[in-house]
Amino acid sequence: MPLDAIRQQIRANYLPDEDEAVKRLSATAGLSAEERKAISARAADLVRAVRGSTDPRLMEVFLSAYGLSTKEGVALMCLAEALLRVPDTETMDDLIADKIAPHDWSAHSGGSSSIFVNASTWALMLTGRVLDEGEGGIEGTLRAMVRRLGEPVIRKAVAAAMREMGEQFVLGRTIAEAVKRGRPMTQKGYLYSFDMLGEAARTEADALRYHRAYADAISSLDAGSNGPDIRYNHGISVKLSALHPRYEVAQRETMLPVMAERLLSLALAARHSRMGLNIDAEEADRLDLSLDVIERVLAEPELAGWDGFGVVVQAYGPRAAFAIDWLYALAKKYDRRIMVRLVKGAYWDTEIKRAQTLGLTGYPVFTRKANTDVSYLACAKKLLSMTDRIYPQFATHNAHTVAAILSMTKDRDSFEFQRLHGMGEALHETVRQAEGTRCRIYAPVGAHSDLLAYLVRRLLENGANSSFVHQLTDEEVEPEEIARDCGIGGGTLR
Repeated sequence: MPLDAIRQQIRANYLPDEDEAVKRLSATAGLSAEERKAISARAADLVRAVRGSTDPRLMEVFLSAYGLSTKEGVALMCLAEALLRVPDTETMDDLIADKIAPHDWSAHSGGSSSIFVNASTWALMLTGRVLDEGEGGIEGTLRAMVRRLGEPVIRKAVAAAMREMGEQFVLGRTIAEAVKRGRPMTQKGYLYSFDMLGEAARTEADALRYHRAYADAISSLDAGSNGPDIRYNHGISVKLSALHPRYEVAQRETMLPVMAERLLSLALAARHSRMGLNIDAEEADRLDLSLDVIERVLAEPELAGWDGFGVVVQAYGPRAAFAIDWLYALAKKYDRRIMVRLVKGAYWDTEIKRAQTLGLTGYPVFTRKANTDVSYLACAKKLLSMTDRIYPQFATHNAHTVAAILSMTKDRDSFEFQRLHGMGEALHETVRQAEGTRCRIYAPVGAHSDLLAYLVRRLLENGANSSFVHQLTDEEVEPEEIARDCGIGGGTLR
């Protein structure tokens, strides 16, 4: 099908009938009842192997103790945001009192195997009592005094806890530090895709600073490239919104040439360094615009023969399968081999709220996690049929999704798995050793103060009680329940 015709399909499915979209994707996935049963059994075995292999990582324990379905989990994120965004200590202390005192932290104490999480629970329970002025008499006066004396101490303690979180989920403050910290995993056979922390450029100065940071990171990684095959070298991820302050449809004519020029310069640098460069996915209303940028850059003759140009596709969007068709057709048109990283999706809450605010007739993302899982497996099946032009990169922490992909192909060299730094380590190590698969770690790099937006997206993706990451450390949830088939073979993690 011509590129223009596929683009029309993409545009026509911005707000589709969700049930019809899922039926279409179920047919694409094409898993029989027997295959689905075998996948679920394999996934349950993976869950048992992961639980028995090693201690879970901090993020997984944290999510198990404080899912976003609890008001305490929400309060933690509000507290972190207060610390990072409020400019004066007086307001910060007021917010700490407001967010800690009303919540039942004692319900979590002693309930986790992680010393870090239990220590945080005891501290929050203690400060919750200290900050609660609901008692009278001498005792109330004493508590009020401790409250006044203790707020700066509490503020510093929580700031220290955020730094600890930063060290767990940010691989390094610089590329050099990240490469050094990542060396033990590299020696085991893992590779990294480095993500420079920071959100969208607000000014031209921001955009130039982000562009320079990306360029410097690529240059720093050059010496670590082992050969011409990008599959065996580290890579980098870039956000288009970081490269131009007016990344919007209304500014298309003036923005597009500048954006393309900046992205091309980074792509050429990545090619020189024999590494891959992935364009991160962003909000749904920018998809069409991002495809314009991608086509303009990939068409450049200077990129011929380089297999490292990559695009991230979010399966929670009903247009994901059409976007993959378009990328495959684009690669054929320009005789390229490209990478496609398939993810579940990182902006679900934002997309839902935006659609409601604008009064749209539907949603640009699936409203049920099971539907996203169907989409992911359908897209995975499609990608594995396109390996003549596409190198699939499957980003997931879900044992059911992993089991499904392993069942779809016997060629372990035709794709790779990906996980986030600080999450999914036990699952992917188990699979890597048993199946000989490759795994790349998506690793944030930057100051810990830039962590919040990234961490919030990860918590929103994985913080619900129904998520795989949340359930993995909960021994009360049976492996078969975690690995159950949702309709056509979806797991439980968006």
